[in-house]
Amino acid sequence: MLPFPNIDPVALRLGPLAIRWYSLAYIAGILLGWWYVARENMRKPIPGLTRKAFDDMVTWAVIGVVGGGRLGYVLFYKPDYYFTHPLDIFKVWEGGMSFHGGLIGVILAFFLFARKYGVPFWPLIDVIACATPIGLFFGRLANFINGELYGRPTDVPWAMVFPRGGPEPRHPSQLYEAGMEGAILFLVLFMLLKFTRAREKPGLLGGTFIAGYALSRIIAEFFREPDDFLGYLFGIITMGQLLCLPMLALGMYLILRPRRDA
Repeated sequence: MLPFPNIDPVALRLGPLAIRWYSLAYIAGILLGWWYVARENMRKPIPGLTRKAFDDMVTWAVIGVVGGGRLGYVLFYKPDYYFTHPLDIFKVWEGGMSFHGGLIGVILAFFLFARKYGVPFWPLIDVIACATPIGLFFGRLANFINGELYGRPTDVPWAMVFPRGGPEPRHPSQLYEAGMEGAILFLVLFMLLKFTRAREKPGLLGGTFIAGYALSRIIAEFFREPDDFLGYLFGIITMGQLLCLPMLALGMYLILRPRRDA
């Protein structure tokens, strides 16, 4: 068994202001993703993506991620609670975000962004998809530091006792997800971006990301402790796995659909 690194979830205290690692993970993911998209856009510009439009992308991304992520958590995970306590929906600082809701929020935000600025939707989504695993990687590391979303009990040599998980050693499932959803998925998309003609097939990179995330999350959920307020749905599947099934189908459709090269 490995000791859990007892890292303070608060990275920096400035008087009454506490800056948490979770907040820094969001900021790092968005800024590094923005830089990566800028770098790729310089290599092969997206038609219509002017400097002003590009500078506005961060705002649209933040609105999509935070708004969609919070609304997804409310609707997918705790609708009964939030419908009876509607003001708590706005207490984002108390936690509660859904990747699946954030994905829907980002797709909707950039659909509107593409229409506003006259940018082709799929080429834009393809490049953004290649940058998204950066944010996922940092987000899962922040989950690990917070000691949340821990794994199921196990006796593997790298098991850890999490402060919130009771006395049983558990899988560090946050690190599994950081590896699969973050590092591995980033490398797969990077290889497709650099060494194939994937950008000439609109929707291919976006579909690879969606299918890759869904597959990674389905696998990781076998090691992750289900949410205590939900448990297993139908006695066999977690909410995360259930939400990933339509994602996997959509991703495979986008990968396999007939298309003309751009």
